Amino acid sequence: MKRKHLVLAGLGLSILGVAGRAAFGFVPTTHAVETASLGTPTGSAAMEAILDEPGPVTVESVTGADWAVTRAGLVDLNDPKARAAHLTDGDEPIVIQFHALHHPTRGLWLVDTGVERALRDAPAKSAFGGTLVARAMHFEKLKVKTDTASWLAARGETPAGVLLTHLHLDHVSGMRDVPASTPVFVGPGEARSRTTLNFFVRSPTDAALAGKGPLRELVFGRDPDGTFDGVLDLFGDRTVFAIWVPGHTAGSVAYVARTPDGPVLMTGDACHTAFGWKNDVPPGTFSEDKARGRESLDRLEKLVARHPKTSVRLGH
Repeated sequence: MKRKHLVLAGLGLSILGVAGRAAFGFVPTTHAVETASLGTPTGSAAMEAILDEPGPVTVESVTGADWAVTRAGLVDLNDPKARAAHLTDGDEPIVIQFHALHHPTRGLWLVDTGVERALRDAPAKSAFGGTLVARAMHFEKLKVKTDTASWLAARGETPAGVLLTHLHLDHVSGMRDVPASTPVFVGPGEARSRTTLNFFVRSPTDAALAGKGPLRELVFGRDPDGTFDGVLDLFGDRTVFAIWVPGHTAGSVAYVARTPDGPVLMTGDACHTAFGWKNDVPPGTFSEDKARGRESLDRLEKLVARHPKTSVRLGH
C-alpha cells in the first residue's frame, strides 16, 4: 500500500455507479447524531491562564496495537523539511492507542478507543473483518497488544464517556468493546463532512458504532482571542479543554488535561509522528484539508512553546 487514500479510491472505480455520486461525497457514518450538552465555550486566553497550574486529572496512554501504514499519509513528504531529511514513502511503524482520563468527580473518560478484542481473537468477526477497506489498509499487519475490553475489565470501571478526536477507523476500532450505554462525542461537522473516501469506510464505521446511542456533537463558540477555531471547557471546571483543530478531518479535536504533573496534550491526528511534531511538518495524504491541517498543527506547536512543561501525546 503506497497511499491509503489512493488505494481506496482505486477500489471505487470498480464499483458501478460510484463515480457519478462521488462528486457529491459521502458522510463517514449513517449513525444518528445529536447536539451535545457537554462543554462550555471559552477562550484560549482563559485556558492558558490556568493551564500550567497542577490539576486533578490523571492521564494514562494505552497502546492497543502495533501497526504499519504508508509514510506519505502520516507526513507531508513534499514539505521542505521532509525533503531535507530525505524522507521517502514506505511502511512507517505506528501504534493504535487510547488515552484514559480519570477525573475525581466525573469518572473515567476515554479519548479514542484503541482496538476491540475481536481484532486479536477473531479478526473476521470484528467491525472491519472481511471488508475491502480492511484489506486495502493491511489490517493483517496489525498486532494487538492490549484490547480495550480487557483493559476495561481489569480497571473495573465503566467509562463515563468517549471523546473521539475524529471518526477514522483506527480511532473507532475499539468502540465495540465500549459499553453501549457510554455516550460518544465528536467534533463539529465530523459526522456530516463529505468525501469520496467515506464511501469505503462508512460501512465498517457504522459497524463499529452499532448499538451505541447517537453521536453527540460538541458545540464550539468562536475563540474570542483568535488563537484556535474554538475552545471548550469540557466539564466547566477548567480541568480538561477541547480544542477544535480542523484539517485532518473537518471536526478533528485535540484535548488538553491539567494533571498533577502538568498539562497533557492529546493531539489526535493533528500530528501523527514525532518527526512531524519536532519539525513542524503536517500530516500528508491522510488529511482532508492539508492547508487547514498545517494551521492547526502550527497553533498547537505554539501553544506548547508557551507552556513547555506540556506532555504531548501524538496521534500515533
